[in-house]
Amino acid sequence: MAAQADAMVATRRARRAGRVTAYLLLIVGALAFVLPFLWMVSTALKGDKEVVQYPPDFLPTSFHWGNFVAAWQALPFNTFLMNSAIITVASVIGSVIFSTMSAYAFARLRARWRPAMFGLMLATMMIPGEVIVVPDFILFNKLRLVNTFWPIILPMWFGNAFFIFLLRQFISTIPPELDEAARIDGAGHLRILFRILVPQMKPAIATVTVFSFIFSWNNFLYPLIYLRDQSKYTMPLGLQLFVSSQYITKYNQMMAISLLMLLPVVILFLIAQRAFIRGVTLTGLGGR
Repeated sequence: MAAQADAMVATRRARRAGRVTAYLLLIVGALAFVLPFLWMVSTALKGDKEVVQYPPDFLPTSFHWGNFVAAWQALPFNTFLMNSAIITVASVIGSVIFSTMSAYAFARLRARWRPAMFGLMLATMMIPGEVIVVPDFILFNKLRLVNTFWPIILPMWFGNAFFIFLLRQFISTIPPELDEAARIDGAGHLRILFRILVPQMKPAIATVTVFSFIFSWNNFLYPLIYLRDQSKYTMPLGLQLFVSSQYITKYNQMMAISLLMLLPVVILFLIAQRAFIRGVTLTGLGGR
């Protein structure tokens, strides 16, 4: 009995030590991600002289909220924000709708070459995006769409291999008996998808929405290639223009603009956090 009690005590101590170690590693990892963000906030609130002083202070002696106003008014960021909002919203809506429809086809429709087509679709994930930049530009240039938003929006409407894979895996976890019951009642594929499956796919759709929003909002390469007029610039191009237009880089104002650009992403993630984490956790459990 004494040996059994000692073993139980040793097991509890080992579990407690493992738990403490795990929490310490999580705290260190959290600090590694949070500290750069806190330094960005601190720099955005410092004065011009305080930013370049050595050794630097982590906390500003006084908060200069005017850095945000001065940086925002230095260029037409209202226009840049509107352009980014238009491109991002259109890209996200098209990406979610068409990726969901493609995922339904791979998960539910019975076709002879479906596994081969699905594998071919997944193989496109190994192709770097930079490889198709030149063919895309030639295509959109012949369509006379250069210097418009369409070359940035339309590629998202043709679906994303990762999004299709993620949604297809989630659909595979939903019992097909629900589809059969709806089909007996006379429902077609679109009605089954949008009335039966989509309400149950909210976590996966939230995950795709967050990923698609982040990619579209932070997209720098395609706007740089296709947009010529400054009035059509997006927020990433506006930030680059802000940095290059200064004779002396004002790091406090640059950090202020970076924070304002980061704010929509943070807000979206906080709103969709629970569904996003659930979607990432559940996806892939039942892929057939």
